[in-house]
Amino acid sequence: MRHENLSVRIVRRLGDPPSRRGSVSGQNCPDLFELSDGNFAVIGTDRTEELDSLLPADAARADYERIVVITRDTLLRAKRDIPDA
Repeated sequence: MRHENLSVRIVRRLGDPPSRRGSVSGQNCPDLFELSDGNFAVIGTDRTEELDSLLPADAARADYERIVVITRDTLLRAKRDIPDA
């Protein structure tokens, strides 16, 4: 079930901003954010149609969920900011 919380806020960016990862044009801006409710938001490329049929048998995606891809560099730079628990 989809839950929308209008009071949620972006608390902080995880990792370096796109400009420090080489995005000078703003055309390639994958990003990760920690939200005030403890969840995370991802800006990435929607590749749901391409990857949906490739999901493992024990993975599922609700109709309102998308498969979003970010670059390896984006995630590796964010690693230092991702909490252990």
